[in-house]
Amino acid sequence: MVNGTPGVASDDIPAAIGTRLQDAATHYHDSDTAEAHLIDTIAAAPDYLPGYFALYKFYFYKKRLEQAEQAALAGMSNAARLGGFEPEWHKLTPRSADWQGGTGAAHFYLFTLKALAFIHLRTNRAASCQAMLDKLAEIDPGDQVGACVIRDFAAGAQS
Repeated sequence: MVNGTPGVASDDIPAAIGTRLQDAATHYHDSDTAEAHLIDTIAAAPDYLPGYFALYKFYFYKKRLEQAEQAALAGMSNAARLGGFEPEWHKLTPRSADWQGGTGAAHFYLFTLKALAFIHLRTNRAASCQAMLDKLAEIDPGDQVGACVIRDFAAGAQS
């Protein structure tokens, strides 16, 4: 894991991409500059999944939840393509991919689906959040990505 990015080893970061990500972090408080660096990261390396992770986290923390959702969905789509499995989360099964591997496209997809569930919870879409959490419980029964945290949070929000 690199800087909290699921499924990526530290030696997997191309130098130019690492520089762009560092520039985005350095300019975090200048939203336009940081966002431009993150978008440049994805444009330069569209198959580099941590770029999507950084972008959706950036948008989330800036309270730009619609854009966070779009970045998460784009990352999930690329992860599915790279992993060779169905991109639509509701169609996935335990046999769609090797969900138990702690790295790679499938792990990134699971982690990002968890993030997407949280975005849905924060935007008052409890039913779709719950459906995503149910899918995560089905395909990641060992809860390697920690969906239980969102599940507990969602249960508390409904009380």
